[in-house]
Amino acid sequence: MIKALENIPETDPLSKPDQRAVIDQVLADNKDLPGATMVVLNELQTRIGHISEPMQAYVARKLRVPPGTVHGVVSFYSFFTTQPRGRHTIKFCMGTACYVGGTPQLIEKAKQVLGIDVGQTTKDGAITMEICRCVGACSQAPVVVMDEEVSGRVKPNKLPQLLRKYQSQ
Repeated sequence: MIKALENIPETDPLSKPDQRAVIDQVLADNKDLPGATMVVLNELQTRIGHISEPMQAYVARKLRVPPGTVHGVVSFYSFFTTQPRGRHTIKFCMGTACYVGGTPQLIEKAKQVLGIDVGQTTKDGAITMEICRCVGACSQAPVVVMDEEVSGRVKPNKLPQLLRKYQSQ
């Protein structure tokens, strides 16, 4: 992972002066706090939008913790992502009621419409597709969450019009 700092891609936040300044400020503000690794990573995820491999190596070096510790936190918690997310996120509930109610068919339809797989973002950066666990709307199964808006009883033939609303924004 330390090699990640040798050839940082131009697209990485560490290569962009304004984002690098944010990263450095977050590190400076939080490096001495108890649990600094988690605090820093949480703040970087919120402010930058993702935590790339070079960012992980950089954080490890600056906090003087093993790179594996930082990577372990990023890979363990589903809140953290290593790739930029789209402007909008569509999450498909895979809780039991939603799964039985048709979420797998919704995911297949979304793959066709968006041209991406789960965990990917459309080329235009509009939508990231994810899976989540129970959102607590079992009586509305299957449930899709677009950004923070919950849609229930979604049918595959209605999904394209739901997606179009977000693709055009």
